[in-house]
Amino acid sequence: MGELLQVDGSDGCPANRTSVRYFRLSSDSIARRLESERRGNDPRDTSVAWVEGLKDIRVIDLASGIAGSYVGKMFADAGADVIKVEPPDGDALRRWTASSAELGDEDGGLFRYLHASKRGVIGRLDDDPSQEFEALLTGAELLIEDLPPGAYDRNALCGRHPALVVLSITPFGLTGPLAGRPSTDFTIQAESGSLGARGRPGAEPYQAGGRVSEWTGGCFAAVAALAAVRNSLATGHGEHIDFSLHEATALVTNCYLDLMWGILGRPPVVGSLPNMETPSIEPTRDGFVGFTTYSAQQMSDFLLMIERPDLRESGEFDAFVQRLSRLEDWEEIVHAYTHTHDSEEIIKLAQMLRIPVAPICNGQTVLEHEQMRARGVFIEDPSGGFRRPRLPYRIDGQPPEPPRPAPALGEHQGRIEPREAKPAPESGKRRLPLQGLRILDTTTWWAGPIATQMMATLGADVIHVESVQRMDGARAVGGTFAAQHENWWECSFVFLSANSNKRGLALDISQPKGMAIFESLVAEADVLIENFSPRVMDGFDISWEKVQALNPRCHYVRMPAFGLDGPWREFVGFAATMEQMAGLSWLTGHVEDQPRIQRGPCDPIAGMHAAFALLVAMAECDRDQRGHFVECAMLEAVLNVTAEQVIEYTGHGHLMERQGNRSPETAPQGLYACRGHDPATSQQWLALSVATEAQWAALVDWLGRPAWATGAGPELTERHRHRDALDRRLAEVFSSLDRDRCVAELIAVGVPAAPVVDPRSLAEHPQLVARGFHEEVSHPIVGTQATMAVPFRFASIESWLQCAAPVLGQHNAEILRELGHDDAQIEALRAEKVIGEWPQGV
Repeated sequence: MGELLQVDGSDGCPANRTSVRYFRLSSDSIARRLESERRGNDPRDTSVAWVEGLKDIRVIDLASGIAGSYVGKMFADAGADVIKVEPPDGDALRRWTASSAELGDEDGGLFRYLHASKRGVIGRLDDDPSQEFEALLTGAELLIEDLPPGAYDRNALCGRHPALVVLSITPFGLTGPLAGRPSTDFTIQAESGSLGARGRPGAEPYQAGGRVSEWTGGCFAAVAALAAVRNSLATGHGEHIDFSLHEATALVTNCYLDLMWGILGRPPVVGSLPNMETPSIEPTRDGFVGFTTYSAQQMSDFLLMIERPDLRESGEFDAFVQRLSRLEDWEEIVHAYTHTHDSEEIIKLAQMLRIPVAPICNGQTVLEHEQMRARGVFIEDPSGGFRRPRLPYRIDGQPPEPPRPAPALGEHQGRIEPREAKPAPESGKRRLPLQGLRILDTTTWWAGPIATQMMATLGADVIHVESVQRMDGARAVGGTFAAQHENWWECSFVFLSANSNKRGLALDISQPKGMAIFESLVAEADVLIENFSPRVMDGFDISWEKVQALNPRCHYVRMPAFGLDGPWREFVGFAATMEQMAGLSWLTGHVEDQPRIQRGPCDPIAGMHAAFALLVAMAECDRDQRGHFVECAMLEAVLNVTAEQVIEYTGHGHLMERQGNRSPETAPQGLYACRGHDPATSQQWLALSVATEAQWAALVDWLGRPAWATGAGPELTERHRHRDALDRRLAEVFSSLDRDRCVAELIAVGVPAAPVVDPRSLAEHPQLVARGFHEEVSHPIVGTQATMAVPFRFASIESWLQCAAPVLGQHNAEILRELGHDDAQIEALRAEKVIGEWPQGV
C-alpha cells in the first residue's frame, strides 16, 4: 500500500481536559441554555435535513461477524451507501436468535438491526473474484471483511484498487503466532486478560457478558476506517487496516493493569488479582442498585448515605485495598442498609448526594426507564416486530433519518450503479489521516480522553486542558504510588494510557485571564470536546452559541452521561453506571451469584462513538464549510451495543439472563481447572468454547469418543440440553492434564481453547509482542514503559505512539507562545495561578 510513514518523534503531542468549578443553574436557565444550543435546529423541525457528508461514500460490507457488521451499520446510519455481500445461502446471522423462537420466513432481529439501511447482493471474495464483485469494488471507498488470514491475497487486491481502504477484522490480527487460531468471544477474552481478573477473590473468574469483544471491536474499527477513508478522499491513497479483536479486548477490559505492573517494575505475577469494585452492585429490599465511588468525596458521601458517619471518621474503609482485605465485614455493613431500603429510595438519595448510581436494567426494564422514554431512545424497527435503539448521537440537534429495512438476500442483485475507477494516487510521502486538525480537549477520566487520544494517534494536534486547581480525575488513580513517588498524580496508569500523543495545558478558566486564553484557543481550534455533566460547561458559559461566535468553523462535541435533556440530564455517571443501566451487568456474573460489572468497556465504547460522530460532522463541514454541534450521550452509545437484549425481549418475549461462563451461541463453554491449579499461587484455568458442529466433532475425537460425549450432540440445542453433564465430565478430564498442552492439542484440531491470561503480563504476551501492540514511550516520572497503542495496524504506518502523556502543565509555555505571549507574560500568569505545573493542595 505504499511506503511506511515514520512520524517525527518531536514533542508535538496533543492532550486536554478542563479545570472546572461547579455552578448551580436553575431549571429555567438550563432550559434556556438547551434551547440556545439547538437554536435553529429544533429536532422536531423536519425542514432541517440529516447530515449528508457520507452520502457519496460506498462501503462493501462482506463481514459475517458482529464487529464488521457493526462497522457497516455505523456507516449506513451516517448516510453512506453500504452494500451487504452474502454467500448464496445467506449470512448466518439471518437465522440467529438467542431464544428458542422459530423464525419461520423472517430474518433474525439481530441481523435486521445490524443491516438496516444497507443494500444486499450475493457474492464472494477469494483469489479469483468474479467480474461482478470486482465491479462492486471499483469506485468504492471501503471494503469491510473478516475472512481468515490467507483466505485471499490482500496485497493483490490493494494493488488492483490503490485508492480503496480495506478493513480486515480477525480475532488475533493477520500476523503473529495466534493468527488464524480458532476462537470465540470467550477465548478471546481469556487470551486478552479480560477473564483473568474478573471475579471475587479465590473464586472462578467470569466473562464479560454480551459478546463484548465483537461489539467494542466494531466501534474502534469504524473510527479507524472512516479516518482512513477521509484520508483516501483527500490524497488518493488507500489503506489496509489489520484489526485485532484480541488487542481491542485487551485495551478496553483491563483498565490498563499491565501498565500499572510496569510502573511497579514488573515483579513476578503470583496468584490472582481481583479486578473488582466495592461498593458496586448491591442487593436491596426489592432488587439491586449500582454505585460508583471513584473519588474520596463520593466514598465519604456513600458512608453518610448508609448511615455510618463513624466510618468517615475512622477511615478504616476509605481505600479500596482496605475494603477488599475485609470484604465480608464491609459487605455486611453495606447490606445492613441496602437490604432494608427499596432501590428507588436509594437511587434518589444517592443522586441528591451526587453519588453515581443506577438501577440494574435488562431488556425489559430499560424500556421503561424514565430517561430512555423522555429521550425517545428506543424506536420500532422499520421492518416491524421489535424495538431497537436509535443512533446514539445527534448533529445540530437533529436525529437521523429513520432507518430502512434490512435487505432480503440478494435483493439488489444487478441493481448496483456502476462507478468509475479512481485515478492512481501520486507517489510521495504519506501522512497521518488527521494531520492538520487541532482539537481542544477538555475531557476527563477515560471516555472523553480515549476519544481524543484516538484522534491524536491518527494525527490530530490535541491540547488536553486541566488545571492545578482541579486535575483530570484519572490522575487520582496515581495515588496507588503515593509511597513511591512524590508527584504521584503523574503515575496514573489510566491517565498515562489514555492521553499519549497529546500536549498538556494546565489552565484555570474560572479566572478571567484563563478564560481569555481558552477563548483564544477555541478561536484557532477545529474541535472543542468535553464530557462533563452539562451543568459544568454551562456554568462556564461555554455554549454552542459562544463557540460559534468565536469560531464559526469549530465543531463542539459534548459527551454527557445521559444526554443534554431528560430527567437524568444533570446526574453523574461513570463507565460502571452505564454497564448497570444498559444491560451489560445484567448479563455478567455467575448464575448463582448476582449481576456484576465488567469494569472497562463502556468508556471506550462511548469514546469511539463520539469520535465517529465527530468524523461525520467533519465530513459535513467539508460540504458546508461550518462547524457542527455534536451531542453523543454515553449511555445511548452503550445501548447501541447491548441492543440484542431489547430485540429479544420485544421480538420474542425472551429476557436474556446472565449465564456465568456460558453463552447462547456455544456449548459446551466454560473454565476448567487443570493440573497444578491453585487460586493463591498458580492460576491454571483453561477456557474452552465450542461454537460449531465441526468443532464439537473434533472435541469428541480428542476426548477419545467417550459415550457421555457421543450422545450429547452434535446440534447446538442438544449440546445446550446436556451442558451440565458435559461440564462435570470435562472438569474431571482437565483436572489431571497440563493446561498448555491441552490448549495446543485442541487448537491443532480446530477447537477454540485458550489459557486464562493474567492482565498484568500482557506486555509479554507472544501475540501482542509479535504485533507491536505495546510501544515504548519515555516519561519523566515513570520512565520508559511499554504502553498500549491502538488495536489495528495501518500498512502505511510503522508506529503509533510518538510521545507519552503530558505531565501537568508540560506544554504551558509552548502553547502560550503560539498564542503570542512572551516569557514575562507567561511568568505573570504562573504567579497568578492561571497556569501551573504543580497541583494546589498537594
